[in-house]
Amino acid sequence: MKNYLEINKNSWNAKVEPHLKSDFYFVDEFLKGRSSLNSIELELLGNVQNKTILHLQCHFGQDSISLSRLGAKVTGIDLSDKAINAANDLSKKCGTDTTFICSDVYQLPDLLNEKFDIVFTSYGTIGWLPDLNKWAKVISHFLKPNGLFIMAEFHPVVWMFDDDFTKISYNYFNEKPIIETYSGTYADQEAQITQEYVMWNHSLSEVFQSMNNNHIQIQHFEEYDWSPYPCFKHVEEFEQGKWRISQFGNKVPLVFSLMANKKSS
Repeated sequence: MKNYLEINKNSWNAKVEPHLKSDFYFVDEFLKGRSSLNSIELELLGNVQNKTILHLQCHFGQDSISLSRLGAKVTGIDLSDKAINAANDLSKKCGTDTTFICSDVYQLPDLLNEKFDIVFTSYGTIGWLPDLNKWAKVISHFLKPNGLFIMAEFHPVVWMFDDDFTKISYNYFNEKPIIETYSGTYADQEAQITQEYVMWNHSLSEVFQSMNNNHIQIQHFEEYDWSPYPCFKHVEEFEQGKWRISQFGNKVPLVFSLMANKKSS
């Protein structure tokens, strides 16, 4: 297999500049105090005042900074060095003390020696990782006993379809790496960038079993027939801040969320 870390790091580095300028990430409003967190994850996170939070695959840190604004002590990590540079710049402008580390998820235990009350990840993250058992092992490593893992993610059913949602093009299960080239980005379809990327589809059973294998017990799981982001083609906003794929209506799950805790051996 090609060097997926190098390929994906280059891909995400290319996205940073157009994403910072996009309406999707509303950076000007964010700097004025708008939160980037959605109701789905906020309901699971609850009161994070004085909690320590590890935010995996944070991009340029808006959710990490939003959590800091709620009173948490947050460490955000991401593979992209350009994203981490942008995150540090945003944090400085926002006046938060959010910590950012440039690292692949799997390498993080070699770089960070700390335990957290909460590990958090959201929206478009696990597809960049080939091995969910290894991912869950990292989560377990960083959680305090009885610490919480909070996850909001796009539903694996979505990734079975082609970009126009006209046919099933990909396996629901983690059959093999998906290596493709894409022009534009989900945040700006007109962005003048073309990147190769490597991804993997992960079934819900793979998510659940990887957590079970690593002493992380699911407490709450929910599926949603809407997305808080208009990041797919052919979406329509049926309520403020809630989008569905027009030809599917409410018939297909677009997002799932879960809360789990690390068993205290």
